[in-house]
Amino acid sequence: MRDDHLEANRRRWDELVPVHVGSAFYDVEGFKAGTNRFLPPWILSELGSVQGRDLVHLQCHFGMDTLSLARQGARVTGLDFSRPAVEAARRLAGEIGVDAEFVQADVHDAVAALDGRQFDIVFTGLGALCWLPDIRTWANVVAPLVRPGGFLYLVEFHPVMWTFAWGEEHVCANYLERAEPYVDEEPGDYAVSDVKLDAPVSYEWNHGLGEIITALIDAGLRLRFLHERVESVYNQTGFLVEREPGTWVMPEGELPMLFSLRADRLAGSGDRLADSGDRPAGSGDRRSARGSRRAPGSGTGTRHRP
Repeated sequence: MRDDHLEANRRRWDELVPVHVGSAFYDVEGFKAGTNRFLPPWILSELGSVQGRDLVHLQCHFGMDTLSLARQGARVTGLDFSRPAVEAARRLAGEIGVDAEFVQADVHDAVAALDGRQFDIVFTGLGALCWLPDIRTWANVVAPLVRPGGFLYLVEFHPVMWTFAWGEEHVCANYLERAEPYVDEEPGDYAVSDVKLDAPVSYEWNHGLGEIITALIDAGLRLRFLHERVESVYNQTGFLVEREPGTWVMPEGELPMLFSLRADRLAGSGDRLADSGDRPAGSGDRRSARGSRRAPGSGTGTRHRP
């Protein structure tokens, strides 16, 4: 990632932290009372029991999902590249009386920032991968964080949904990873549509599902499952229909909107680092075709975060 892309994304997410903390979209007061619509029962079911397990949440934004998992009994560490996000996460942990560690670092520097520690569960949530320019580089960071016998759990917006023009049911953007980012200059934000930002520009990348899975396998992890879901947690394309409160679907037919996977590191396995390989070339400035496509997250912080 070019330094100017990283810094532009960081500035935007730094500015968005107080906006998100105070928004109805994130509903922090509801979270304090025990709810979190971005961590529904099906995610907790796929994760299984986290009681007493060491868990790191990469690109955690201001920590709602991290703290939800702490409430489930995990010993949690959250990592995000935004200092205001980490500070907000620490405040929120104190306000609800939950023990959690939060570390400020770019996700690409996670191994060093976490002092080489390994975890039973590496968790990555909604809206994180779009801030990463090279999915193979990310996979080679994630794999060493997984303790032998542990696993990565990833839940994400399906990459096919980011190919649509905003508010229109036609494909206009790339599905596979490209070297050049999508440059989003649209005003507003997914959580607060009319917010005025001093740093409105962000840089994002799509990654095909096959690219994600292959990168994890090449990094030495073994795929346990891959699930696709035909509903979303919000209107991520501008044309979805709310079937019931908090559940959004296509107006007609079905397309995958979310996916989740678990990738295990076998007990006794050594670190296996993949070669970076040749990356696809290409240009991806989709400004003329796309409206704001941001989902809950933060730079190489997250694109959700819920």
